[in-house]
Amino acid sequence: MREVFNAEGVFVRYRESRVKLENGHELTHRSEEPTELWWRLKEAVKGRKVRIVVYELEE
Repeated sequence: MREVFNAEGVFVRYRESRVKLENGHELTHRSEEPTELWWRLKEAVKGRKVRIVVYELEE
């Protein structure tokens, strides 16, 4: 095996917000947005048989 991609960062930005409706109910709106890092990984592994291991970094 050889390394084809090595980077760290956030792959997908995730946001959650509460929306109050006219009838008084609340709704949770979720949003996911791929980052530049996501697109770089996608291009690096396109068409290849790969094994992906993900580690969570300490903040």
